[in-house]
Amino acid sequence: MILLNNYESVVLLLSIKVAVVSTLMIMGPAFITAHLLATKNFYGKSFIDSLIHLPLILPPVVIGFMLLILLGRNSIVGSFINQSLNLSISFTWIAAVVASSIMAFPLFVRAIRQSIEEIDVKLLEAAKTLGASRLKIFLSIILPLSKKGIVVGSILSFGRSLGEFGATITFAGNIFGETQTIPLAIYSTLQEPNSELAAFRLVGISIFISFAALIISNQITK
Repeated sequence: MILLNNYESVVLLLSIKVAVVSTLMIMGPAFITAHLLATKNFYGKSFIDSLIHLPLILPPVVIGFMLLILLGRNSIVGSFINQSLNLSISFTWIAAVVASSIMAFPLFVRAIRQSIEEIDVKLLEAAKTLGASRLKIFLSIILPLSKKGIVVGSILSFGRSLGEFGATITFAGNIFGETQTIPLAIYSTLQEPNSELAAFRLVGISIFISFAALIISNQITK
């Protein structure tokens, strides 16, 4: 068992905190978006679908730069939030959560959407024939049968948030104890001479957490 030093403990706890909060924050919006894309046909659906998946194509640094322009301290939105709520988003752990959420959101949506699309339409039609309301159909059929997608999406979102680098370092910075997650800590460690061992330890921690998350996902899915 590897004993963590103080530096690794701080980085690990912050990384888990950012990943968990990010995953929980986008779970509801991701399910609503996935349900809408899977069950509805409307004008502009292709555009919205492309917009949602844009973070998967764009370099993460671009996403971080756009967030900095939109929510930075000198931006209109950022200044309004700072003055009205006395809250600064950029270069805080909240910024790391926002950056991770945007990068993970498409993966969450894709996982849930696939589960919803696999639901037999005849099952939904039978429920309507028996007089079930839309809410009852959603709660008793769609939501339970989407469980696999929710679990897989949660794990993918957690893992993506845990490994997020480009958008985070651009929008949140690389501040120890505040925004420095595991990927940023590995980057910082590699800038120092004779730091290969410390970097290997952080890489090992990252691999262990990701592998454990996958095992838990597989067990829950079964």
